[in-house]
Amino acid sequence: MDVVLFHSAHGLRPAVHAGAERLRAAGHHVHVPDLFEGQTVETVEEGRALRDKIGSDELLRRAVLAVAPYSERGLLYAGFSLGGSVAQTLALGDSKARGLLLMHGTSDIAATASVDDLPVQLHVADPDVSEPHDWLNTWYLRMREIGADVEIYRYRGVGHLYTDPDLPDYDESAAEQTWRTGLAFIESLGDQA
Repeated sequence: MDVVLFHSAHGLRPAVHAGAERLRAAGHHVHVPDLFEGQTVETVEEGRALRDKIGSDELLRRAVLAVAPYSERGLLYAGFSLGGSVAQTLALGDSKARGLLLMHGTSDIAATASVDDLPVQLHVADPDVSEPHDWLNTWYLRMREIGADVEIYRYRGVGHLYTDPDLPDYDESAAEQTWRTGLAFIESLGDQA
């Protein structure tokens, strides 16, 4: 399957490349756009500042251009935190999207959004200040309302970006469980490359 994997607000770090390699090892074609054009940061605050400097419209433009050559085939969209937000926005606007794998992040859902049984899987810390329970409950209900088939996996007591071994939030057990479950989700969608 063709997969596009978007990085977090930390930029295109080694953990994103490692995630892409896991997906490739499972037989998938993986595309890893660099929405920050080579810039990486060490803290969430620096990442938010960089995101704001680039601007959400420009980030979305870069993401659309990055997936355009592959979207006709039907993509599985995936992303970490900010990248999850980008992946969600693109998947909900792509009638050929095969699925959506979100790690650590979601996004607002447009009032006009509608999908036809789009498979969606979210992996998130519990609790997570970036994805509080009230928000996730509303997000889940809204995603179901627009036609998505949603699964949420919560990981108690871990930090926000718990899949990145180079960050303080890292939790090896939760990260491995996320990857096992995420890879099984993608496998269930069929059409291996």
